Amino acid sequence: MIEKRSFESLGHADHGWLNARHHFSFANYYDPARMGWGAIRVWNDDEIGPNSGFPPHPHKDMEIITYVRTGAITHQDSMGNQGKTGAGDVQVMSAGTGVRHAEYNLEPEKTTLFQIWIEPKRQGGSPSWGAKPFPKGDRSGRFVTLASGFEGDEGALPIRADARVLGATLKAGESLTHSVGDGRHAYLVPATGAIEIDGERFDARDGAALSGGQTVTITAIEDAEIVLVDAD
Repeated sequence: MIEKRSFESLGHADHGWLNARHHFSFANYYDPARMGWGAIRVWNDDEIGPNSGFPPHPHKDMEIITYVRTGAITHQDSMGNQGKTGAGDVQVMSAGTGVRHAEYNLEPEKTTLFQIWIEPKRQGGSPSWGAKPFPKGDRSGRFVTLASGFEGDEGALPIRADARVLGATLKAGESLTHSVGDGRHAYLVPATGAIEIDGERFDARDGAALSGGQTVTITAIEDAEIVLVDAD
């Protein structure tokens, strides 16, 4: 019901300027048992060196969410959008019919982030981009919806998928629960700290694949910052 994917077991690629871990098959990392989790196709744990980054490249028909853990990322795209997203904040890009974008770390220190790709509920549509700050204090002891494809999730960045991206911060000893609906898939990673999920320990940057039809209890062993995606 809960599959642990330890940080050490993840795919790894070190390009010098980019040190990346892959929770799912990506680029030169291929594992037929880790092709995705429901509509969640990519979860990359990236460390980007100072004054470097991803030059312009294309995407289509994918929802791309970037959760910045430390530092900042500066976005540019073929739609004319530009913006900087800092630690704890989120940007989303709906690639739609096609878009080119670049993501640069223009800071003097390393930037770390999660890049998450979710398959859209339908292909096509005009590409779009957005970013928003999410103060960590607002997530204390509870999940806050950071990005969502569902109506009624006010304050969340919109995505074109039957999915939610949630964030929470827990003090050591605090707990919260999450219910995964029947037929749905959730994936959880503590960005910092250590947690237990139904009694099993997960350290920072370990992954937890949660199956549909279960409610789990998440307890912080250490102060923790958690990111969870719940998708179809």
